[in-house]
Amino acid sequence: MLLDIFSELQRATPWSRRQERTIIEDTLAQARLADRLDYGCWWSVEHHGAGEFSLSSTPELFNVLVAQNTSRIRVGHSGVLSPFRINHPIRVAERTAFLDLISNGRLELGLARSAGAEWDAFGIDGGETRDQMRELFTMLPRMWQDDSFSWDSDLITIPPRNIVPKPVQAPHPPMWQTCTSAEAFAMAGELGVGALGVTLLTPLENMVALRQAYKDGIAATTPKAGDEVNDQFGVFTFVHCGSTREEAIRSRAAESVLWYVNRMPVVFETPRHFIIDSIRGNLAPGGANAWESTTQDQVAGDIDPDDPVPVIRLLNRQALGYELDPEEAFEVLEPMDSMIIGDVDACLTKMKKYVEMGVDRLLCFQQFGWVSQEDVLGSIRRTGEEILPIVSA
Repeated sequence: MLLDIFSELQRATPWSRRQERTIIEDTLAQARLADRLDYGCWWSVEHHGAGEFSLSSTPELFNVLVAQNTSRIRVGHSGVLSPFRINHPIRVAERTAFLDLISNGRLELGLARSAGAEWDAFGIDGGETRDQMRELFTMLPRMWQDDSFSWDSDLITIPPRNIVPKPVQAPHPPMWQTCTSAEAFAMAGELGVGALGVTLLTPLENMVALRQAYKDGIAATTPKAGDEVNDQFGVFTFVHCGSTREEAIRSRAAESVLWYVNRMPVVFETPRHFIIDSIRGNLAPGGANAWESTTQDQVAGDIDPDDPVPVIRLLNRQALGYELDPEEAFEVLEPMDSMIIGDVDACLTKMKKYVEMGVDRLLCFQQFGWVSQEDVLGSIRRTGEEILPIVSA
């Protein structure tokens, strides 16, 4: 299993505009360290209007900085937002080919559908986004390779053009799809592109069924998007590797995971109960994903600070402004095999479970919430020096 780095360009409140340059500089320092330690790929997300949750609104620019400040690590988008009103297909092909050229063939390209708040900001019909992503996956290899490219569909018309520059990698750079449902994983497999999933406080075994949906899609006799199939299965999760268990607690990594999950419905304008119901359903014996719950959204008065499920209780208390005990937060998350937070031995034990499950790429999210730059760099270093050589052997 390869270890990658996943980045949101994130730092939690208290927030000020003066921090923005510092966060960008800090994140670039993380990329340089990851390059020296033989991590596989640096992945940048794309979000718009996300505040302190993510400064990564221009990943195509930040990834150029990563490419110029590193020599070996691959440089990935996870992913470019695929709705055409956010990123026109020609611009996606041009920008990514440019990155592949200046990085000397280190591009990994992922696409994402985006979410409600970004759809609203750009005036997008969410019902079209899946079909637009499918078409973009099919268009990109042709734009990267053909001297004359054209496209005519119900979604978009592009007259004959020679899209330049062309990427270095042949037949084309690896393509990936960010996935959050069995349907999305199956689609990625059917298209022959890599799948990137996320855990978010759900048991690791939930990924087994999603991986099977992806593998079934790969095996299907469907037209693939490109000339080369990328059959890798990747997972994004929270990682903080402390020098000791006590240091991992002190870093506030566990509290920061809760902060991230609490901020998601605010940033993406998703009803909070979708996330809470999903966690509750997935933690129950035989529980199934509950993202399609039809219950009413919660308001502050409906958030129970004494919920019987420990992780939901802590999420609710944090959302209501209660100060959490860092040790209690750590102890609640510690048994969750998908959350890789602890000392070196604990993190290695959990990463081995990902290896056993058949994960090809683990996207280690290490700069999140309140975790300081010093602690992020320490975690990247310990993971790269003491764990990466073992899990990648």
